[in-house]
Amino acid sequence: MRSWRLDTPRLTGHLDLSRATSLVSAIGGSDSNAFAAEVLKMLGDVGAISQCTVFAYEFGNRPRTMSVADHRGGRFLRDVADTYAKLFYALDGNQKIVSSAGTRRHAPDVLLHQQTSDDIAHRGYRAACYHQPNVSDRLSLLLQPTADIWLSVNLYRDRSGGVFQAREIALIESFAPLIAAAAKHHYALLGQVQMGIPQLMLARVRGLCPDLSKRELDVLRGVLEGLTAQDIGEVMGVKASSVVTYQKRAFRRLGISSQRQLFALCIAPGKV
Repeated sequence: MRSWRLDTPRLTGHLDLSRATSLVSAIGGSDSNAFAAEVLKMLGDVGAISQCTVFAYEFGNRPRTMSVADHRGGRFLRDVADTYAKLFYALDGNQKIVSSAGTRRHAPDVLLHQQTSDDIAHRGYRAACYHQPNVSDRLSLLLQPTADIWLSVNLYRDRSGGVFQAREIALIESFAPLIAAAAKHHYALLGQVQMGIPQLMLARVRGLCPDLSKRELDVLRGVLEGLTAQDIGEVMGVKASSVVTYQKRAFRRLGISSQRQLFALCIAPGKV
């Protein structure tokens, strides 16, 4: 597992103008998976990439799946992405990079993060997100369009292809500025429209009380989504009684005592 900041890449390889045009055309389109599909078409032959997912990390929330593409088609990769976002994202090296950045002013740089199947110690995470999708290696382009928001464009390689080699990574680096710029514009046009009411409400709560812990925020998100304590516990991997404890702590920090007051706090004008 390693990560690095993209310096000015050496322009190598051949850019198919029609592929670049198709990528630009997919920005902000109504088909949510078109953007990842065009990235996959552009880079599939460059690095023997078989899958692509685009996630948005917003305001410290769980990542939101924005776009997926898989040579196999169907819902398989979307289901894998949703499982990752619900159960395993906290174990991902991408999340550690995003979390370590905190709430600092957004940076224009592109970060790259490589994470192979062998880097994953957690059996459930490795099985669900690497072995079942037949993935040996993943290379992520991480970018920050605004403060408190990160995007990750994840490129996956089949086990039959082994891990990414230095030459292949260098070729992907040469395409990275184009893909990163396209992803930022795609998010600006479509991503914030796709953001659900619970995410926006949770962002307001986090702005009101920055001291809320990650566990407390996860519980509040579940409450705002209308989930029961049992449902929230299953998503977080904790007991329902622990969910109740986190909820009480969060409510105390916010100066409220009920779910009704939580919703009122989220929609009150002029609070953030």
